[in-house]
Amino acid sequence: MKTKNKLLTLLVLSASAAAATAVINKCIKLSATSKNLLSDTKAHCYKWRFGNIHYTKTGSGKPLLLIHHLSEHGSGYEWNQMINNLKDQYTVYTVDLLGCGRSEKPDLTYTNYLYVQMISDFIKSEIGHRTNVIASGSSSSLAVMACNNAPELFDQIMLINPDSLLLCSQIPNKHSKVYKFILDLPIIGTLLYHIATSKQAIKEEFSTHYFSNPYSVKNSLIDIYYESAHLGESPKSLYASVTCNYARCNIVNSLKKIDNSIYIVGGEDMENIDDMIREYQRYNPAIETSLIGNSKFLPQLENPTELLRTIQMYFV
Repeated sequence: MKTKNKLLTLLVLSASAAAATAVINKCIKLSATSKNLLSDTKAHCYKWRFGNIHYTKTGSGKPLLLIHHLSEHGSGYEWNQMINNLKDQYTVYTVDLLGCGRSEKPDLTYTNYLYVQMISDFIKSEIGHRTNVIASGSSSSLAVMACNNAPELFDQIMLINPDSLLLCSQIPNKHSKVYKFILDLPIIGTLLYHIATSKQAIKEEFSTHYFSNPYSVKNSLIDIYYESAHLGESPKSLYASVTCNYARCNIVNSLKKIDNSIYIVGGEDMENIDDMIREYQRYNPAIETSLIGNSKFLPQLENPTELLRTIQMYFV
């Protein structure tokens, strides 16, 4: 009888803890999205087969597609400071990748092939012409792969602080598969996601990695990225896929084959930026490069003026 009572008590406590955690998760999501900072009445919707894609279209001239860094809190907002200065020369498209920002976030495993197909399908369907592309961070490898698969869709390509080729080539291992399984759990996985994407965690990411000057990181910017990380049906699915290396792809062969003009732009204060550039040029010596002063990972937010000059210099 005592054993039965202990088991019953344990079950009740476990159920109560699970219910309390579920309530906490719901409250965090509601709080993070309550300000509605990313609402956009002028946005367009591309109805892709895996989910609706949020995008914007501004300006006139040759098409230019801007692809944000692939992360759980990323979105097309990353380019907001660049659009007004580019729209006089280009028809500027920004896109929230599937699982990011204001696009749909279905509960699935996000792979490199999924995004390569999404980028190509978007250009075919919504742009309809060869386009210049600027891709940021982890999305750089996706743009390179998409160009290799369908070169007729791409003109010039600019990569801003792309991942190292070694990082691109990482694949899921036993440990990452176990971690993804835990992250995919409905209650504990969501709690772990909320811890990883807390406002403080995002602020630390900006202060240590994204921006060269941590004092220039505005709270309003953190609020926008915090909201982006919590919108949608299953925002943690992308986090699980990216963290566990499902969205990475080895691009060495693509770099060797691509005949398009490729430019790499790096933040001058990024660690090992020169090594990364040499690594890319080893496989494609035609790649041209430039560094943006007073910036790290996101010069499009930290030093948009100098980045604009660099874009105008290369994209003539």
